[in-house]
Amino acid sequence: MKMVWLSILVVSSLLLVVVLLKQKLSWNWLRAFVIHLVLAAGLLYLVNETGVVEGLYIPLNPITISTAVVLGVPGVIMMAGVQLFVV
Repeated sequence: MKMVWLSILVVSSLLLVVVLLKQKLSWNWLRAFVIHLVLAAGLLYLVNETGVVEGLYIPLNPITISTAVVLGVPGVIMMAGVQLFVV
């Protein structure tokens, strides 16, 4: 069953990439997404490595990076708050 879901994910992802690359506006969107992705991963790395807050560690995984890309700096602050006060 996992292979079925994995194959559906791969095929749909490839079709999405094809659709995005055929549009002329897709390059600007893709460039902005990659810039946000790199900045979010960098910010999460800085938060983890500087040790500004004792005991704060936000793991670098697809969920946390996606949250940081979509929400930006407030998303990183939100994840830090969840990590410190809820978990």
